[in-house]
Amino acid sequence: MRIASEAARAVALRPRLWPVAVRQIRRFAPRRWWLRPPFLPWPRAGLAAFRSEAMYGDKAAVPAASDLITWLEWCRDQPKPRSARQPRITKVRAEH
Repeated sequence: MRIASEAARAVALRPRLWPVAVRQIRRFAPRRWWLRPPFLPWPRAGLAAFRSEAMYGDKAAVPAASDLITWLEWCRDQPKPRSARQPRITKVRAEH
């Protein structure tokens, strides 16, 4: 729980990252998380272990708050996929 409070504090101090953090929580949270204890949108243990092993080489590694901020900034700076962008507006030719 300590890591969650440190991460929350780090993100709270950076309002520009709030929308990014919410998007990432929604992406990583298991479906219908509110129906299972601890009733929080934590990612599944397998996903968290995979991410820790990929980044730190250890499944049990606890990410630092600074790494979370770096990752959220990276997510923010990535181009949005075409489906998330504004739709193209095309002129429709009138039929004569």
